[in-house]
Amino acid sequence: MNITKEQVLEALSNVEEPDLKKDLVTLNMIRDVEVSGKKVSFTVVLTTPACPLKALIERACINAIIHFVDPEAEVTVNMTADVTSRRAIENPLLPGVKNIIAVASGKGGVGKSTVAVNLAVALAQTGAKVGLIDADIYGPSLPIMFGVENERLFVNERDGKSYMVPVEKYGVKMLSIGFLVDPAQAIVWRGPMASKALRQLFSDADWGELDYLFIDLPPGTGDIHLTLVSAVPVTGAVIVSTPQKVALADAKKGIGMFQMDSIKVPVLGLVENMAWFTPAELPESKYFIFGKDGCKNLAAELNVPFLGQIPLVQSICEGGDSGAPVVLDATNPAATAFMMVAGNMAQQVAIRNATMQPTQPVQAAGY
Repeated sequence: MNITKEQVLEALSNVEEPDLKKDLVTLNMIRDVEVSGKKVSFTVVLTTPACPLKALIERACINAIIHFVDPEAEVTVNMTADVTSRRAIENPLLPGVKNIIAVASGKGGVGKSTVAVNLAVALAQTGAKVGLIDADIYGPSLPIMFGVENERLFVNERDGKSYMVPVEKYGVKMLSIGFLVDPAQAIVWRGPMASKALRQLFSDADWGELDYLFIDLPPGTGDIHLTLVSAVPVTGAVIVSTPQKVALADAKKGIGMFQMDSIKVPVLGLVENMAWFTPAELPESKYFIFGKDGCKNLAAELNVPFLGQIPLVQSICEGGDSGAPVVLDATNPAATAFMMVAGNMAQQVAIRNATMQPTQPVQAAGY
């Protein structure tokens, strides 16, 4: 007896998307069902190419066909992705960007830029279209971390206006104020000038179509943060901290800022950087020099997602200094940690887009 498409869809209606708690058929995640005798093929459209549950969903689909349709069925599952978006309005800034993600820290020196760079490269490696803006106006580090300090910016003309073309490396489009100023010259700007510079990185650049645009914010809570949330609808924020008590106190303030009633940007999660020190000669050893599980405990206390832990290893620093982010080295345990955090973050973006209202740009007076 031949298998029918109806039987395939009926069987797959028993497979639940673990995060969204609905079946794949209801969510319209099943496409291109083909049946020939006992051969069955179909495509599962995930909400992100970095989905950490990809293998689990694939196995569940195969098992559903074998269990509910025919134990002798030959099942081929094609896994693809269409990144979801929840843009609130047709915003004139960044119209082709599906998700805008702020990467922030309450305190300087916790490795926020390192995390932002490696998350961007990690998602690009999964096939996502990724961009990165270095909004740390006073201390731009992105050109060094990508090894593009001497890169010249090119300009495209469109509709009578000039647009900067982002520099692209490792599959990530990027812009930084560091491309526009002398790297040896200190940037001494008042808040309004810094805010204007950030807006120009949005409005005067040709970003094209992106699944994720990361904004590497300066430490603390100030003008740049308010400029961001008032200029564009931010999908969510990722907070970076070390497990140290002093850093956690500032991280808590950063989370509080995004959760203010006047801002209401969802917090996608907390990343614990420098979670432990592992010497190269003792790869199995962990020394908790800044404390243990501080961010993990804070995430539980504040009821925000915990995205994962990044160890303190020399290769992460070396990768940033050499312009080759450590996540590019698949054999490095730190790369595995960054890939896991990137997958968890992308998962939280998909959940946020499926369950929450769009973020509105802040309109409050004084912002």
